[in-house]
Amino acid sequence: MQIPPSLEPISQMRLAIPQREFGAYIFDCDGTLVDSMPLHLRAWRASFEVHGAPFVFQESRFYARAGVPDRAIVSELNLEHGCDLDADSVHEVKLAWFIAHLQELQPVEAVAEIVRSLFGRKPMAVASGSDLALVEPELIHVGLRSCFEIIITPADVKRGKPAPDMFLLAAERMGVAPEQCLVFEDGQAGLDAAKAAGMETVFVPSAP
Repeated sequence: MQIPPSLEPISQMRLAIPQREFGAYIFDCDGTLVDSMPLHLRAWRASFEVHGAPFVFQESRFYARAGVPDRAIVSELNLEHGCDLDADSVHEVKLAWFIAHLQELQPVEAVAEIVRSLFGRKPMAVASGSDLALVEPELIHVGLRSCFEIIITPADVKRGKPAPDMFLLAAERMGVAPEQCLVFEDGQAGLDAAKAAGMETVFVPSAP
């Protein structure tokens, strides 16, 4: 079923949506369903400060790694800066800080409109680089949790984005062929993962 013109975003965000029928829809969470990227950056910086990181996590670097699991990002930064921050500890402090500020989040309304319009009519799934402990409260807070029976996180696969594993697993659980899935993503890692899975994509801009 095509998404009719009436479902084009009423906000200022304009999404280039392929005008053909798809069997299912897959959504990233942070920056795609939920306007959470600025809050995630603040959470990262708060955690790095607690851990005495010898660097500043730059905004450009943060957005460039959108969709990559937290622990993988910490490992990359450890190698780059010659330090040995505990990836699990950095993640846990970041998680706690983020949850404490959850009330600041809003949905990405242009995408939320599409989710609401498809709910009950087409299979939908979330495939997020964040842990379920983050994704679930985010979706609950913005009122979208009930729209998704299937949520895929890094814990469900051997390889996170940009590998295609998460999207392929989502398609499998929805019972839809990968080529019949449309993916909504804001991060390059997620766009690359969807392409590797043989899926078409809609880019949702989240970076400033």
